[in-house]
Amino acid sequence: MPDLPKPRGDSTPKRDHLLATAFRLFYRDGYHAVGIDTILAEAKLAKMTLYHHFASKEELIVAVLEQRSALVREKVQTLLREAGPSPRKRLLAYFDRYDAFISSKDFNGCPFIRAVAEYPEIRSPVHQSVIRHKQRGIATLQELLSGFDIAEPEPVAQQISLLIEGAIVSAHTFGNTSALAHARNAALALVKAAQ
Repeated sequence: MPDLPKPRGDSTPKRDHLLATAFRLFYRDGYHAVGIDTILAEAKLAKMTLYHHFASKEELIVAVLEQRSALVREKVQTLLREAGPSPRKRLLAYFDRYDAFISSKDFNGCPFIRAVAEYPEIRSPVHQSVIRHKQRGIATLQELLSGFDIAEPEPVAQQISLLIEGAIVSAHTFGNTSALAHARNAALALVKAAQ
């Protein structure tokens, strides 16, 4: 995996505010549609603040995605700890996190899927950031499946990841809030068949 671009300058409240504002606008309106001037006006920050921390809009987008990925991982790890040692309860907790996500009033699809759709070139730093995030999700699923009696958890983790990704797209496309329940049931059937 390529190294992440290093942020210019230290993490500051202004940088954090800039990232939060950029994420909100990118998620609502799209990565290409939102310009730097719009982000700065909304954040009430000077252009100098942006370029102190980021060399380009693309670098800002990567930082937004990496921060969002870290927040997702942190939330998932908390939910898994709270679920206790049962592999089944931990897997269900993983699905519950996505169910809460697609059921939220602000749901507007997956910010990572939307980013890769706008940056389709695989070598793009934005695309690479999405790949890293999705690979971390598959690794988490593989770790969860290691608690079950499954000989080869990696392909099952990839299959479950596809179910989750499909459910998110279905929920976004059709407003189908039951998509995660169908994905959960299919995942449990996959696990049972693999045991």
